[in-house]
Amino acid sequence: MQRLLFLVFVLITSVAWSQESDLLLGTIENENTQLPMETVHVLNLTQVIGTTSDRQGNFELPAAVNDTLYFSYLGYKPLKIAVTSDMLKFKNTRFGLTELAYALEEVIIRPYQLTGYLDVDARNVPLNNNARYQISGLPNVGYEAGNRDRSAFSKALGALFNPADFLHNLFGKNPKQMRKLKKMREDDEIKNLLLTKFDRTVLEQLLGLERVDIDEILRNCNYSDVFIKESNDLQILEAISGCYEEYRVLQL
Repeated sequence: MQRLLFLVFVLITSVAWSQESDLLLGTIENENTQLPMETVHVLNLTQVIGTTSDRQGNFELPAAVNDTLYFSYLGYKPLKIAVTSDMLKFKNTRFGLTELAYALEEVIIRPYQLTGYLDVDARNVPLNNNARYQISGLPNVGYEAGNRDRSAFSKALGALFNPADFLHNLFGKNPKQMRKLKKMREDDEIKNLLLTKFDRTVLEQLLGLERVDIDEILRNCNYSDVFIKESNDLQILEAISGCYEEYRVLQL
């Protein structure tokens, strides 16, 4: 009996030890040239922390076995990989990133027919019809309802105060996912990376959501299609976070 208890204790101790974070050391290089790559963003998606590689391509990041790492660098295919015990043990793992080939499409820029006269051209350039409404008592600057019609304000209020809408289903039933938002906003490396991104790929990995889901969240938070299309990933993160905080205020 004592022997059995001892074996159970050893097993529990081993599992607990294996789940503790260790310091992962690695080197990032170009897969084709084997040259080190500087300033590559390395994210631990599981723990929601990040870092960047130095001039020699080296980096170190807290990680545990089975944590998911995500490597991102402009012009290179993102790399997503699970942490193994060997990576933590030998501390010299090399990660190779592959370059992407971009085919640029022809773009014709002809938005407006301008005359050169300010008074005339000012009347010809269409105005942004999106409107934001401020609600007293809530921390955000306002809600973007998409247009200036009278129904837009009612739509904003209806989506905000309806407890059975999409926001309730998202924020109320996924508290663990929403806690990630706070950790993402506290990590400078993650914020710096999101500031340069416009494709939502990193947000998809961090939040565990598809691009269509992120867009749907923002629409239900009353952000316009213009904002959703043109904002960088950090602005999108702040928009979702602000909507979540306002949702929490309304639940108090």
